[in-house]
Amino acid sequence: MSNSVHVIGAGLAGSEAAWQLAQCGRKVILHEMRPVRNTPVHRSNFAAEIVCSNSFKSNHVSNASGVLKEEMRRLDSLIVRCADATSVPAGEALAVDRDLFSAMVTSELELHPNIDFRRGEVTELPDGDVIIASGPLTSDSLAETIGKLTGRYDLYFYDAVAPVIESSSIDMSKVFRASRRGKGLEPDMSDDAAYLNCPLEKDEYLALVDAINAAELAPIHDFEDIKFFEACLPVEELARRGPKTLAFGPLKPIGLTDPHTGRRPYAVIQLRQENKSGSLFNMVGFQTRMKWGEQSRIFRMIPGLEKAEFVRFGVMHRNTYIHSPTLLTRNLALRTDPRIRFAGQITGVEGYLESAATGLMAGLSAAIPTLDFHRHSVLGSLASYVSEYDGPSYAPMNASWGIVDQLDGERIRDKKERGRALGQRALDAHAVLVDEVTTYREEHSV
Repeated sequence: MSNSVHVIGAGLAGSEAAWQLAQCGRKVILHEMRPVRNTPVHRSNFAAEIVCSNSFKSNHVSNASGVLKEEMRRLDSLIVRCADATSVPAGEALAVDRDLFSAMVTSELELHPNIDFRRGEVTELPDGDVIIASGPLTSDSLAETIGKLTGRYDLYFYDAVAPVIESSSIDMSKVFRASRRGKGLEPDMSDDAAYLNCPLEKDEYLALVDAINAAELAPIHDFEDIKFFEACLPVEELARRGPKTLAFGPLKPIGLTDPHTGRRPYAVIQLRQENKSGSLFNMVGFQTRMKWGEQSRIFRMIPGLEKAEFVRFGVMHRNTYIHSPTLLTRNLALRTDPRIRFAGQITGVEGYLESAATGLMAGLSAAIPTLDFHRHSVLGSLASYVSEYDGPSYAPMNASWGIVDQLDGERIRDKKERGRALGQRALDAHAVLVDEVTTYREEHSV
């Protein structure tokens, strides 16, 4: 394919970038090193494989994450469309069957006439337009190439993954199905849309915290300074902050009543459905770097999980990202070489949706360089954070109203009302870009 755009990495960002380019009529060569070279955490050869939580977070348009999804839907996002199609019950959140999701993304990419999907490691950048979406687990060879290109490949943090359990091994007589405060997208949502909850009395909770604090952890290289992303802390790190930290964090029982006792538990461990069939559940908030034997022993102290069968234990891995504010423009192009763009977690965004969003922006910008992602939109706010952050310490960021320009005039005190107002303003501003992209595709797409 002459004059093709090379997209390096078929994770969520690379898959989305390739799709957006292809839908705009550009020829794409999508490179993925798996299975020729694997990573410490991937298990399949699918594109857009999800290795951590299966949740894409809130779907509500009073929430920045919900608005970001809607902005991406209106631009024909492959990732959001496949997530919607393979969703599983998760209350107000969008969660997916991870295997069906990745399989669907892979199929769409392989069948697109404008995409040449190639397997094999890329160690040097190809000529022409390139989008680097190699992710936080970029291979050493490519990392060295990027380091030479940017002069700054020195930032990282540690990301942890929660265990996944076979549902048939959960003692359903000890757990109950419910979402906090009954949250759901529809008022008549059935119990099928809820989480499984493992209730703990105070003595059970304190014993669990003591066991977590005493657990043996998987080692990290002595020469590395451990830096965690605050929104994804290992459970042992939270437990170390005080005996009540978990009870006020991921184990908070607010809005939950145990039908077995008729009262609110002291704490709860929530289990979120992992796949369409409901055969797998994820331990919400229990990302960890405890050794596997310790996880098996300690997590079976939880009521309902005494005989739990773990299909995946929690793990922790190092994630790396560039110092984007000193390197990238608002459309994610390298300032010193605009033919090169970056997308995904390597830019310094955190989260599946955010990674895919930067892929969407990089792909569209490579096809239509004049595009402007409005600062009032959530997409535009992420572009601003990545390219213009001027604080003392650049760190991974999720989509949030905190990085969006605030409303003019009198401050709206109610959080949800303020969110809805910001969301409507974002979608109104986004409409101009949607019209521009739609017109371009009609003239140039397949």
